[in-house]
Amino acid sequence: MASTIKRPQHLNTIVSHSKPVINVEEWEAAAPIGDVEVMSVNQVQAASERSALPPKFSVDDTTSSSRPSTPTFRGKPGPGSRPSTPNPSSAHRRTTSHALHPKQPIQTPQQFYDWFSLIDRSVTHSQESHIRAHLQSVSDHLETCDQLIRRIDQIDQELDDMLQGWRSVEVGGKSLKDACELLLQERDRLLDITVSIDERLEYFQELEQATRMLNHPGESLVLQSDFLYMVERVDICIDYLKDHRHFKEAEIYLLRFQQCMTRAMTLIKMYFVGSLRALTADVSKRLSEKDVSTTAQMHLLYTRFHTVSGPLAPLLAELERRAQAHPEELSALLSECHTAYFSARKSLLVGRLMEEIKGLDPARTELVELTRAGCSYLKQLCTDEFTLFRSFFNSGEEQLYQYLENLCDYLYDDLRPRILHEPRLTALCEVCTVLQALMVLDVPSVSDSSSEEEVGLDELPLDLDHPKRQRGLRTLHISHLLQMVLQDAQTRLFFKAQSVIQSEIRYYVPKPEDLAYPDKLVAARKPVSAMEIKEKQSVSQIFQVKSWDKQEAWYPTLQKTVWVLSQLHEFVKPAIFDELAQEAIKYCLQTLLNAAETLRSKNPPTSVFDGYLFLLRHLFILKEMTQNLDLVHRDTDRGIDLSGVPESLASVLGRTTSLLPNALLTSLGMPRDEDTSDVRHGIDQLLKQACEDVIKTAADEVSGPLRSWAERVRLTYALDNDPVGPDGEPALPRMDYAQKNHWAGAESAISCVNSVPYSLESETHKHATRLRLYIEDERTVEVLLRHIQERIVDNWTYFRDIVWQLYNGRIRNNIPTAEMIREMVVKGCREDWVYWTPPTPYYFSEVVASRNSSGSSSSI
Repeated sequence: MASTIKRPQHLNTIVSHSKPVINVEEWEAAAPIGDVEVMSVNQVQAASERSALPPKFSVDDTTSSSRPSTPTFRGKPGPGSRPSTPNPSSAHRRTTSHALHPKQPIQTPQQFYDWFSLIDRSVTHSQESHIRAHLQSVSDHLETCDQLIRRIDQIDQELDDMLQGWRSVEVGGKSLKDACELLLQERDRLLDITVSIDERLEYFQELEQATRMLNHPGESLVLQSDFLYMVERVDICIDYLKDHRHFKEAEIYLLRFQQCMTRAMTLIKMYFVGSLRALTADVSKRLSEKDVSTTAQMHLLYTRFHTVSGPLAPLLAELERRAQAHPEELSALLSECHTAYFSARKSLLVGRLMEEIKGLDPARTELVELTRAGCSYLKQLCTDEFTLFRSFFNSGEEQLYQYLENLCDYLYDDLRPRILHEPRLTALCEVCTVLQALMVLDVPSVSDSSSEEEVGLDELPLDLDHPKRQRGLRTLHISHLLQMVLQDAQTRLFFKAQSVIQSEIRYYVPKPEDLAYPDKLVAARKPVSAMEIKEKQSVSQIFQVKSWDKQEAWYPTLQKTVWVLSQLHEFVKPAIFDELAQEAIKYCLQTLLNAAETLRSKNPPTSVFDGYLFLLRHLFILKEMTQNLDLVHRDTDRGIDLSGVPESLASVLGRTTSLLPNALLTSLGMPRDEDTSDVRHGIDQLLKQACEDVIKTAADEVSGPLRSWAERVRLTYALDNDPVGPDGEPALPRMDYAQKNHWAGAESAISCVNSVPYSLESETHKHATRLRLYIEDERTVEVLLRHIQERIVDNWTYFRDIVWQLYNGRIRNNIPTAEMIREMVVKGCREDWVYWTPPTPYYFSEVVASRNSSGSSSSI
């Protein structure tokens, strides 16, 4: 039952009326008592053992003996210790008034015991009366609780009935609500379907409106305001049907919409071609009249067309846009428009263009001037045509450049043969300069102020009151039109340069004045008068060598190499230029080596040093010139500080080999580097060899005989430190000091020392002066002179060591030390050195001996 389910727990325990049965042990276990409770129980027990008589009985103790007196019934015990004499009348009255009074006087013990039992039971009953009263009260309460529980069960049942009724109502209301919601959803679905159907039908319904508009006669239909709006809607419908081909009859409607689009674009094409033909005919008629000024011609050829482009440009923009979206159907119509336009423009311009080219007189006009005037006119003409074409179209760049190339061909037919037969290299370079200048100055791009907004394909409403065009043709690249002529000029320039390299560099035959060194250098150092000043040839900044700007003192093949490369550098492609540069430099190096060999054999031995200096000078020039050419990739990871020496010498010495002495590298603070992967390795190797030859030749001409004498002595006689053989003698014979006037005697050594003042400083000064004449950079001269000085000092040191090991005694003090020789060599290398005439007789060996003995540091 519902009442049983929802009844509180404490009410369920009261419903049962059966009295539980419990024994003493369970009672003790369920209700244990403590010491205080035990004491109370004991007191109660002790008191109950002395149970008193009922108040209505008392024992009269009239005597002091132990024998009890006869009990008498009294109403109240008196205050005295002795009981009063019983009153028979009062005892009888009381006996008759209470149930415990004996009905008859007690006469026997048995009667007494019976009466006592009755009294005892009465006492016991009186003692349990409150328990019975409490039990009766509890029973009444239980009855009341049972009644309450029954009432609660009734109420609970009623509440369950009410709850069940409420739940049934709630379920019914929810069902009704769900049903209503289903109806609303169904209504919304039907409304969405209706709207969707209307939206889809709207695309299909556009066919009727488009067909109705296209059926109206007249070419002016394309100028109506609703025409472009209709075209846009048809385009949207076509895109929509292409995306929803699964619709019923979608293919049929798609085909009809495409037919409408083709008809609309055909109307645009027909209107454009008709307008263009009418305008072309009118302009041709006006141009055929006599005495039409240039201003009037420009007005007819361009201003009139620009005016017509206003209403035609939006129509052509729509055609271009649709042709780009549907090339299969509409690209042919756009091509017809381009063809009609170019045909009309060509018919108007060809006659005027040929007259302008004829006025330039291509057969007699100088080539550079013809190129400049003709190409400038063509550039202006192409610029005007490009601008006019942009006012009509936004596509067709390839067809436009073909049309412009056809216009340029009228001049190229006369210009190309002149270029291919031009013998002058400078003229070809000037032609390339003119063409490149025109190619650089392209028409700047035109920035459109408005950008085209994208229109969603699923949105039919459009705003075509202000159509916006996105320009596709922004810049005229004149380089596309001049590239062919430039290639012809560059090709002719390349073959002409090869011819010059072969004839004037590789197979150049030197003249006597070409090898007039050092006279050419002395003449070049003289100040130039005003009458002798000539205009310099224009040379590229890359080929200008700052330290060697006097080119009249250069060897002719080097001049021609620098000139040819400077002409080609800006006008041919890098790969072609690299090939030509390497070829020219290779042949130039060969001619320099041949010229140096010829110069060395011209007047030996004085011309030997000039030959080495000639080669070193020109190799330095060639090295500095080629440093600016990007022939190969350089190694940029080298961390060498070459700020203290010239660029060319630093570059050479930075990639040194065993040809140069280590002392030369150490003095410059540069590490040795064996990497020779650079394309300039040939120049570097020749330059290193030339440096070594100059240093060796200068040192040998100053102190070479001295070293030769010492080496001859070393190979002929045994020295003090030579090892001895098994027989106790060295391998070489000993010097016979007793011989007189021997070539290796002490007198010969002393004579070598005495010749120092006459040869050492003067010869050193002569070579230093010659070195400064050939090498104009003072830092390079100082580096080379320092190593020449070291080579001379080394030769004298070797001579001194041989003499010290060969002779003993006083002759050792007559040999100058390395510091003495270095002092004299450094002095002779100065530019302000003045030759002094020693007194006669003057024995330098005695001066050296005096200085060595005294240890003086005064100059010799």
